[in-house]
Amino acid sequence: MNSQASNGVQAVERAFDILEIMAAVGVPIGLSEVAAEAGLPVPTIHRLISTMAKMGYVRQLPNKQYALGPKLIRLGQSASQQFGPSSRNQLGALVDEIGETANMAVLDIDRAVYVAQVTSAHTMRTFIEVGRRVHLHCTGVGKALLLQIPENAVRSLISRTGLPAFTDRSLTDVDALNADLERSRLRGFAIDDGEQEVGVRCFAVPVPGAPLPTAISVSGPAIRLGLDAADRIAPIMQRVAKELGAAFQGGPNR
Repeated sequence: MNSQASNGVQAVERAFDILEIMAAVGVPIGLSEVAAEAGLPVPTIHRLISTMAKMGYVRQLPNKQYALGPKLIRLGQSASQQFGPSSRNQLGALVDEIGETANMAVLDIDRAVYVAQVTSAHTMRTFIEVGRRVHLHCTGVGKALLLQIPENAVRSLISRTGLPAFTDRSLTDVDALNADLERSRLRGFAIDDGEQEVGVRCFAVPVPGAPLPTAISVSGPAIRLGLDAADRIAPIMQRVAKELGAAFQGGPNR
């Protein structure tokens, strides 16, 4: 019985390792590549992936490669929806310190979906409905989400969605977007400078340790939320993002 239990736990651990590998790669992958990453024999990987494919957590493509399955989307959405309400304390603290509306969003296939928001006390403030899905290339949270996936996955995503212009400041060229993402990566935060809505500025950072790409942002009128505010705001946002990441992992902030 102990041996059976041990084997069962090992199989579960290996199955989740495979899902983590596939998620980290971000593009379809073959059995031999998964086996090499996992350090396991191909027959073992095939047995585990075949089981997960039957359950809908992995899908096999016509070229015999494998990708994450649709059931994981539902699980991710459910987890994010449950986490959204519990994040309001941290987002509320962000509003108290910065004075502008705070948001949290997660990656939903090829869009950012807002899962939580705490609005500022200003009469003139930004408001985005929880559940709204937005493009990634022209929003602060979207760019912060793109920072968390491989560059080849970014290009694949953009090839599907395109780069539509919402204002005259929207980035509509993939090289310009990649350059913007590289600047964001170096400074530790992303900026939407009137690219989604005219006159609105947004700062956003990734949430480290989240089970799926997650980002938080603060947004407000550009006349009040100046670019020079980034030096003050970014460290506060990064601290709160770290607290949220620790909460995702079920432990205290370290």
